[in-house]
Amino acid sequence: MLISKKFQLSSTLKRLFILRQRYASSSNKVIIEPLKKSILNIEILLILFSLVFITSCNGQDKPSSLKEKQPITKSFPFVNTMVWKLDSIPQIAEFVVDIFEDKKGNLWFGTMGKGAACYDGKTLIYISTKDGLCGNDVASIAEDPNGNIWFGTHNGASKYDGKTFTNFGSTEGLHGLGCNILVDRNGNIWAGTNDGLFRYDGTFFSKFNIPNPVIENPSYHWEAGKVWSLVEDKKGNLWFGRDGYGACKFDPSAELRGTGTSFTHFTKKDGLCSNNVNSIIEDQQGNIWFTSIPSSTPEEIKEGGVSRYDGNTFTKFPEIEGLNEKSYYSICEDKLGNIWIGAANSGVYRYDGEKFTLFNETNRMDLTWSFGVQSILEDRNGTLWFGFSGGLFRFNGSAIINVTQAGPWN
Repeated sequence: MLISKKFQLSSTLKRLFILRQRYASSSNKVIIEPLKKSILNIEILLILFSLVFITSCNGQDKPSSLKEKQPITKSFPFVNTMVWKLDSIPQIAEFVVDIFEDKKGNLWFGTMGKGAACYDGKTLIYISTKDGLCGNDVASIAEDPNGNIWFGTHNGASKYDGKTFTNFGSTEGLHGLGCNILVDRNGNIWAGTNDGLFRYDGTFFSKFNIPNPVIENPSYHWEAGKVWSLVEDKKGNLWFGRDGYGACKFDPSAELRGTGTSFTHFTKKDGLCSNNVNSIIEDQQGNIWFTSIPSSTPEEIKEGGVSRYDGNTFTKFPEIEGLNEKSYYSICEDKLGNIWIGAANSGVYRYDGEKFTLFNETNRMDLTWSFGVQSILEDRNGTLWFGFSGGLFRFNGSAIINVTQAGPWN
């Protein structure tokens, strides 16, 4: 006796769900090995093929003519109905991990494996190691007062003047994976990597030691002491989000005066959701927002989430599903003061100061079912851009839509 088609469909969907969870749990700026990802894509496509076969045969116990067969229009929770059709237009990149707008209005996209892409409003171009970039995994992009574009990669940093590249690696004092670049108001170049914090003196990078706070039962997510995030607030303080040590506020003026406290530490004990702070922003009211992620070493700890610091107290949002215990977050404020938060496996939240609104669908759910939002930026025209594990997307005012190498850009 043949196994029922209903059972086959249920079993196939279950397998797809398991694969989805397996892939989503790996979502991070540190990318999955390309080979594993390729194998996973093949597995998913094979399962999708079986879904097509099973659903097209459902209810057809006897052979039917070709004229009687109709296109399949069923939809599934994590699958775009046309996913089995190969894309004719390539994505900007499979992983868009940073988005930056320079002074000229050019949009830059840091990718994993394809270098950096630049869209000037008319043309999309790529720069990579073939052009002189020091690495094709671009974790961050910034611009200095002279108009040079800086790229932080897994292989150091590159300064690009529009024609030539100047690269900085271990020989120039900069080392460690995942280089995140900050240019402060005085034009100083800072870099945070797996190996800590570095400052550029115009020629070389030097290690800038941050004292470690006392942590009871220390744990971390990726690399203890890694600097995930670097931000300058309106007062000129520098904030560093660290792995295992919470957040640190550095007051450069105290260092110059030689008096007062240069470093102020904030940990889970003070109100953070975990001591692994991977993103920091300051909003228009001067509040500092932190996203913190779970620990994985020496053991997995279900912790993390989003918190807001008003200068005195911390506010958390434990009642909001999706803003707690996630493996990755990205955060941005738009010109209207809305806070946008990308939460892995949940979606994109918009906080207007009173309520959270969740956007958990895109027009390409086959690419974004894990909702690994790596980066968010609002450009000078008010367009919100999202770098996904899956490609580039933008918000059109009501929906999040895919932007390929051919657009749509507007």
